[in-house]
Amino acid sequence: MPTTPSSQNPSESPETRGGGEDTVPRESTEDRVPLHRRKAAKVDRLAELMGERSDDGHGAGVWREAFRRMSRSPMAISGAVIVAVFLLVALFSPLIAPYSPTSQAWGGEVFPNRNEFVGPRAENWMGLDHLGRDMFSRMVIGARQTLMVGVVATLVGFLFGALLGGTAGACSVLGGRWGRQVDNVIMRVIDMMLALPTLLLAVTVAALVGPSLTTVMLAVGIAQVPIFARLLRGAMISQGNREYVLAARALGVRGHKIAISHILPNSMGPVIVQSTLTLATAIIDAAALSYLGLGNPDASFPEWGTMLSEAQRFLSTAPSLAVYPALGIIITALGFTLMGESLREALDPKLRN
Repeated sequence: MPTTPSSQNPSESPETRGGGEDTVPRESTEDRVPLHRRKAAKVDRLAELMGERSDDGHGAGVWREAFRRMSRSPMAISGAVIVAVFLLVALFSPLIAPYSPTSQAWGGEVFPNRNEFVGPRAENWMGLDHLGRDMFSRMVIGARQTLMVGVVATLVGFLFGALLGGTAGACSVLGGRWGRQVDNVIMRVIDMMLALPTLLLAVTVAALVGPSLTTVMLAVGIAQVPIFARLLRGAMISQGNREYVLAARALGVRGHKIAISHILPNSMGPVIVQSTLTLATAIIDAAALSYLGLGNPDASFPEWGTMLSEAQRFLSTAPSLAVYPALGIIITALGFTLMGESLREALDPKLRN
């Protein structure tokens, strides 16, 4: 009896049929995916988390469970301690700093032309900089500026990103055919911004506006807009398929009220997680812009990136002038990153142990 195609073993794959040859492993395509596509996929995965959660009657149960997991995570605890110390120093810096950060009272003891610097001592715990200013006071006051830049830049990215992402998400879920077209236009703009490296986009904005502290905050914030927009849009689309949205539409509730009163509040979870990670990125990008000379033009104003830029001339003779601000930037960014990654893992069931 002739063998028909349907009589073949269904468990055989096209790679294993015939010849008994070894199965040829499929080539991984991950390395061929462009960087902005991988970033977009990671952002979309985070946006799906809140849409996959199950309602167990406890309201904020998913957040309670996430914080319970974080309380037992050494990574989360370490990040929380670093962030807490940084916040306390930044908020109470005028009380902690023993001297004015711009005072050059010890200028007669420092001779940078002869490579003579003053290291740590009893009255100057971190020594003096090249102009005779107390390094400890400048580091403490600089922490406040770093916090302000990070928070303001994150708020700028959040507000503009929420405006674009919320509009795109609402149009996609409730706008019908015309709404989907609006969503496509907005998201193509977001994809073009996402394709540019964050620091390159921030440098471009800062170079166009001009060097200032406001420029740094605006440039870093605009560079974060596509991340927040894509996150919120993905979360709103995920929430748009849930039962409470279908019930509200069946009852005749207007679309804009459903989007603002129901979908948007339930879609903010991944955006909150991203805000923690964005603070770390904002601190690094702001320091990079100040280091490149696009920050505050007033060199006497204490800011960690500016201090690092001034210290590069004395790396061979007084490396501590660069080590202190560099460590401040690295440790602070590490603290926010540890907290953000711990929260993301606590919310993602695929990453839980």
